[in-house]
Amino acid sequence: MQIDEAIAAQALKDALEKFPVFAPYGPRLAYRELFQGGTFLVQYENDPPRNMEGAWDFQNAVVKGYKRLAGI
Repeated sequence: MQIDEAIAAQALKDALEKFPVFAPYGPRLAYRELFQGGTFLVQYENDPPRNMEGAWDFQNAVVKGYKRLAGI
């Protein structure tokens, strides 16, 4: 699946407004093919600290925002 970069940028922008602490780590939306189907996830240029509070919520905000904006 191809990610629409403009939609991904908007989803990241929206999520970073709620979770600005993740901005310095260079997040981006990625799609990974799995054995059956695939999944969206957030990858970072520089990994945030392990167990960083809000990481799961940030990833969910990005992925759900992208899906909503893309109509998936």
